[in-house]
Amino acid sequence: MSAESQQQPAYNYCALPLAAYACRPDQTQGRVHEEPESRYRTSFQRDRDRIIHASAFRRLKYKTQVFVYHEGDHYRTRLTHTLEVAQVTRTLARALMINEDLAEGIALAHDLGHTPFAHIGEIHLNECMSPYGGFDHNDQSLRVLTTLERTYPKWDGLNLSWEVLEGVLKHNGPVEGELQVAAKELQSKVDLRIGTHASLEAQVAALSDDIAYNNHDVEDGLRAHLFTIEELEELSLLRDVLKEVRTEYPDISKRHLVAEMVREMIGAMADDVYGESQKNLKDLNPQSPEDIRMAGRQIVTFSAGMKVKVDELRSFLFTRMYKHFEMERLSLKVERIVTDLFTAFTKNYKLLPDNWQRRVEDAGGAKDEAIRARIVADYIAGMTDRYAIREHERLFDLYWDLR
Repeated sequence: MSAESQQQPAYNYCALPLAAYACRPDQTQGRVHEEPESRYRTSFQRDRDRIIHASAFRRLKYKTQVFVYHEGDHYRTRLTHTLEVAQVTRTLARALMINEDLAEGIALAHDLGHTPFAHIGEIHLNECMSPYGGFDHNDQSLRVLTTLERTYPKWDGLNLSWEVLEGVLKHNGPVEGELQVAAKELQSKVDLRIGTHASLEAQVAALSDDIAYNNHDVEDGLRAHLFTIEELEELSLLRDVLKEVRTEYPDISKRHLVAEMVREMIGAMADDVYGESQKNLKDLNPQSPEDIRMAGRQIVTFSAGMKVKVDELRSFLFTRMYKHFEMERLSLKVERIVTDLFTAFTKNYKLLPDNWQRRVEDAGGAKDEAIRARIVADYIAGMTDRYAIREHERLFDLYWDLR
């Protein structure tokens, strides 16, 4: 090791003052594999950058959020959703004086394990994997970060900081019940303290996810004509927001009305989370990140009143958007694609690309169906929508290679 690489990091600090309960990069609990720190970036900055450069992150561009990519250029994809989550996360993190880089890293990583075709794809892949321990995109995100990304010569995965991995695993709270595949493997190497709550940074990322998808699903649903503004006015949150917008802009066009409505909704939710979190912090009076983890409850939350409004919106979107007949028709097609691919590859792993065949053989999956099925699930989960469609055509269209 050179003398230069042995020097202490020159910029191991944050640009803004941090609260006592924020996670500090100079107090990180480290990485699974030891490595020298960067001279110019904190550990959490480095983690964020590794996530952005990951191949799984790039593939989010062509993974469905709700609408399949070919249905229109203006609908959200899994990538644009992730970026919107990161934007809300940074805003709330800065307001609460916690570590923006860590919070953003968790936000950018939270959906890396999502399947093609959004939750519909996950539902059907989970059904396929039910005899082998099931499939969950949250655990798969952790698996991407710790096992499936393979760009470093010394280890599999991105070798991220403990705090990022903890945040991805526990952003919705302590882990209860039996650990899933990735979490179990990681826990055998490093104690993630699964029974405690996650950092405030992880909690902010989780609530920012809720804020982002509820609002952009409203906008995308309107664009797809699944419901109307008049129907949205029946919801208490939207009724209040639309009244304010129309009062300020009496002659506003429909296009500007929708844009302003979404901006105001995001602002209302973010303001509510900030205010309620400040109250919770005042009651707890945490003096360290450890106090947050041991609080026994989530600190970053909606107020009771806002939660009622958000739940009402979620119920509306579930009925009018996620269970719309067009989504049901899509689900029928996705079930065929995912099930056909899973069955074919699990039955005969020699149908997989060469590098994935080697993964099966190296892991002992040639003779072990459960291992083979898990690796097939890894392969399918990593697909973009268009790649999954193409693979299905290549395997099951009799004339694909013969035209």
